[in-house]
Amino acid sequence: MTATNQTLLKLTVNNHPGVLSHICGLFARRAYNLEGVMVRPMINCTENTSRMWLLVNEDERLQQVIKQTEKLVDVINVEQHDFKDSVFEQTEQFFLSPK
Repeated sequence: MTATNQTLLKLTVNNHPGVLSHICGLFARRAYNLEGVMVRPMINCTENTSRMWLLVNEDERLQQVIKQTEKLVDVINVEQHDFKDSVFEQTEQFFLSPK
C-alpha cells in the first residue's frame, strides 16, 4: 500500500494566512511532491502556532529540502519521523479506492 521509503516531516509553524502556501510552494519549486498534508492549530499553546505533518518520499534531495524549510520565517521547528504508527498510517483506510 505505502512505499517503505516514505517519511514524515513534523513542522511547528506560525499560524497565519499564507504559511501553508509558502511551505507547499518551496516543495513545488524543487519538484518535490507532497504525498500527504495535515495541519491543525496547536491546542493549549500560548502562541499562535500550528502543527503541520507532511508525508514525503525519501530520496537524495530530502535533507536539502528540510534545511531550506527550516530557513522559512514562519517555520519554528522541523522533525523527521517514521511513517509507521503515524497519523497517515492510521488514516490510510479512508483513502482506499472503492472496489
